[in-house]
Amino acid sequence: MLKTTRIGLIGAGLLLGSAPAAVPETAARPNVIVILADDLGYGDTSLFDGWVQTPQLERLAAEGLTFTDFHTNSSVCSPTRAAFLTGRYQQRVGIIDVIASHLDTPGLEPTELTIPRLLKQAGYRTALFGKWHLGPEPRHNPIHHGFDEFVGYLAGATDYHDHRDWYNGLERREIKGYATHLITDHAVRFIQENKAGPFFLYVAHQAVHLPFQTADDTVENRPKEKLTPEQMWDPNRIRPKYKIMLEEMDRGIGRIVDTVRKEGIAENTFIFFFSDNGAILAGGSNQPFRGGKFSNYEGGHRVPAIAWWPGRIAAGATTAATVMAMDLLPTIMDFTGVTVPKTRRLDGMSLANLMLHGADFPDRQLFWGYEPKLGTAMRDGQWKLLTKGDVAELYDLSRDIAERTNVADQHPERTRQMRDAIERWKQEVLPEIVPGQ
Repeated sequence: MLKTTRIGLIGAGLLLGSAPAAVPETAARPNVIVILADDLGYGDTSLFDGWVQTPQLERLAAEGLTFTDFHTNSSVCSPTRAAFLTGRYQQRVGIIDVIASHLDTPGLEPTELTIPRLLKQAGYRTALFGKWHLGPEPRHNPIHHGFDEFVGYLAGATDYHDHRDWYNGLERREIKGYATHLITDHAVRFIQENKAGPFFLYVAHQAVHLPFQTADDTVENRPKEKLTPEQMWDPNRIRPKYKIMLEEMDRGIGRIVDTVRKEGIAENTFIFFFSDNGAILAGGSNQPFRGGKFSNYEGGHRVPAIAWWPGRIAAGATTAATVMAMDLLPTIMDFTGVTVPKTRRLDGMSLANLMLHGADFPDRQLFWGYEPKLGTAMRDGQWKLLTKGDVAELYDLSRDIAERTNVADQHPERTRQMRDAIERWKQEVLPEIVPGQ
């Protein structure tokens, strides 16, 4: 499943190429770069023996730590982004679905405590380039969430060439160029300008989200006739473009890593790459898992993820620990030495010891709530339960990674216990009256 020649999986811990070094107490505060792909499936990249060659991701993995059981907090983007930035289940801030005007879904209010806000308060320079999708109103703009710089768009999807809905900070401004190139260019510039550090850079790629447009698909070069729905979702049309879009993003990731190295800050820069959810089935691949985007099956929320920090995270390591996007906030705070207020309730757990020392990561119950559309899913060790109304599906992932055989009837007591845990969790994560507490 994972392309590797040196190492394999070992429990929830690591099989290491060499022992990672601890972070010296006297070390400068590290720079942090989070690179987020959009709708990239587990089975898309060559890192996981996928159908698209991604040599830069392979290089990142060869120099860092690859996760084989990393999960987003949702199978759609807005909830995952909310959870990653706040370190909490997205239900606590009421972002359960995609943020869109016709759904009347709220955005992330500026009262929320986020990674960029915490790091900015600690003296970090912060920037977001690319997709926000956590609120369309002026008050939701990333600038109000602790970002010093923002170049990108607020919505969930937009044209890759026509940028009339893009922003530069708080100002709406049309910017020329192909989205993937623009995002990479701004990321490289920001690194060069802030190499003295410390900085937090959030690279939120549009790729490989629809519309499926390559750098050659400019407004002028597109067919004039409107596509029918059948043509729009024809895999024979989508997949060749999807492949080129992923290859372009991969090259951009390589440019970012090369810039970090060229500027001499690699050993003081932590990079984390992941996708916001699984791929849409018409374009990408979530193999060997069932389902995809808008699904509570593994293919909807188990995604590729890589951690990189030369000299700190052992090169060529792989972990089978079950972790989630909401774990990034406490991890980053541990790495940077920034204290989270004691009154702040976090759901994520720090991965620092796992990443730096290969320590075992504790088992815990994890939940994916997408009510009422998809119901709720729960993970408890090897067991995965999906519920919607009176329907319950139980899978033993140690034997059935593709979630094909429902064994709920064979394990009634486990099914009941997990259903009860889901109901307790739903009450625990109800939106709070005072945001940010």
